[in-house]
Amino acid sequence: MIKKETIDKILETALIEEVVGDFVQLKKRGTSLIGLCPFHNEKSPSFHVSPAKGIFKCFGCGKGGDSVHFIMEHEKYSYPEALKYVANKYHIEVEETEVTPAFREAQDKRESLYIVSNYAAKFFADKMWNSEEGKTIGLSYFKERGFRDDIIKKFELGYSPDDWSALLDSAVKEGYQQEFLEQVGLVIKNDQGRVYDRFRGRVMFPIHNFTGRVIGFGGRTLKTDKSSPKYVNSPESDIYHKSNVLYGLFQAKKAIRDFDNCYLVEGYADVLSVQQAGVENVVASSGTSLTTEQIKLIGRFTKSVTILYDGDTAGIKASLRGLDMILEEGLDVKVVLFPDGHDPDSYIQKFGAAAFKSHINSHQKDFIFYKTEILLQDANNDPIKKAGVIRDVVESIAKIPDAIKASIFVRECSSILQMEERILIAELNKIRLSNSKKQAPKPAFVEEGPPPEVEAAMYGIETPVQTDEYQERDMLRVLLMYGDRMAHWDESTDSYIGPYIILHLDDVVFNNPLYAKVVELYKKELEEGRLPTEKTFIQHPDRKIAELAVSLISTPYVLSENWYNMHNISVPEETEKLQGTVMGAIFHLKKKKIASILANKQKEIQEEKDAEKQLTLMVQYKELKELERYISSYLGSVIIK
Repeated sequence: MIKKETIDKILETALIEEVVGDFVQLKKRGTSLIGLCPFHNEKSPSFHVSPAKGIFKCFGCGKGGDSVHFIMEHEKYSYPEALKYVANKYHIEVEETEVTPAFREAQDKRESLYIVSNYAAKFFADKMWNSEEGKTIGLSYFKERGFRDDIIKKFELGYSPDDWSALLDSAVKEGYQQEFLEQVGLVIKNDQGRVYDRFRGRVMFPIHNFTGRVIGFGGRTLKTDKSSPKYVNSPESDIYHKSNVLYGLFQAKKAIRDFDNCYLVEGYADVLSVQQAGVENVVASSGTSLTTEQIKLIGRFTKSVTILYDGDTAGIKASLRGLDMILEEGLDVKVVLFPDGHDPDSYIQKFGAAAFKSHINSHQKDFIFYKTEILLQDANNDPIKKAGVIRDVVESIAKIPDAIKASIFVRECSSILQMEERILIAELNKIRLSNSKKQAPKPAFVEEGPPPEVEAAMYGIETPVQTDEYQERDMLRVLLMYGDRMAHWDESTDSYIGPYIILHLDDVVFNNPLYAKVVELYKKELEEGRLPTEKTFIQHPDRKIAELAVSLISTPYVLSENWYNMHNISVPEETEKLQGTVMGAIFHLKKKKIASILANKQKEIQEEKDAEKQLTLMVQYKELKELERYISSYLGSVIIK
């Protein structure tokens, strides 16, 4: 277990905007930062980060919490794993109350898979740099390709010995379990039960996840044997899903954000060569078709993607349809085509870094225009084919969510296609209408009937009394937000708000079990001599309490400065009149509780047959009614007599 002092230090040091900013592109809005939520698919930002409160909150999917809980949600880590991640980011040494000898075995399976993958990466690198076989075969290959030592080390490249069980034997000897090596695909067990290394005799490209942990490998053979595949990749595992990974993203993410652009290439060697040429904002889809998850990954850092194609025309045409997915995600797409026979890697090797940079700057075209030109060339003045080209291009434009951008493309493409703009607009609207019908949910069949209250009366069902959920929730919000602040009360000197509220809630029973639990926890903290703060509950180990606390103190709304700047209207903040805020919350809650009690008391009077008991109930009802009038007069309400 991690020591409490260490946990406190981690939580105090971590800046929510920095932790979340490693994963989400944030923009300032008022006192908050906003961005696209990484936990659900959205095109308009509903994800808010509050540096002042140290929390994040998505008002779309509802997820929220502090820095550690963000890492838990995003990386699917346990609480200790997330703490260690944040500690490592801020170079905080993690002290644990007990050190177990099973240091290589993590507390759960996922961590064990990360650990064995990291060991394998170090093993392959060590064999390449320090063994005769590794230097002669592996290192020589990378040197012949022109890669510098700093690039080889930056990407942790290595070599797997041409031996059936070199990695397996070494790992087992060091105390790593064979089952975890099998689960990440580093070793294979055949039908006869024999276990052997998957990547033997190959140069190794470790694949890192977003946070830099090794999750898989790509291995390239150096043999000319045609029966052996050129590349072998790690299979899918609990930590590696190829559709969610971009090779080189860990090394490129800062540059992508800095330059607000991401270069997308096809393979490992392309990434290495482009990085070595001084263009660091480059990633690869590693030979797989681009997926929506990979596009969203890029979209966290930039809205601009430049795709670097080789000169294979057939391959380009095959991939055009898939690139529409990038447009759907709201990203701007440009294309750079290299001369026939060249990919980014070979172009750099032949012409050098300066020529490469010059080429991508002078030859990039917007994807829509590029697609139009490519398809028109293929149509070759055939009117039927040209009609198909026009429809295909307009379908791509229809994918663009930004109406202004779409209208600009329609205007420009009308000139290239030699087609009237109004015809393209009509086709665009037809496609959009068709798409909206396909995406619209089918309405459920609803049989018309009487209103609920009429139906209830018809069948003798009592309509439920309106709940006091809102008042309970608002009372809790005030307690958590302002409980550790001071205020002046009419009947006493300055005192803390939290204890004052708890004192005045002594006769209130919360119906919501979770709210009641929070109030009891607050009382317990006070009884033990501690004054709780927002963070007491935001960082609470009970996830439901932590999520409730974040939800209570978060709001997606920011008061516009224009109220005062343009209209000279001053809107007072809640904090300016804390006494009124607190008393209003207390009295609104009590009024609601009394209304519920009055309704029950009225029912008891109607049902009571004994005249004396009925009189007692009526006296109680009158006293409650007087109390309700007193509260209402304070709140400025009007009670109908």
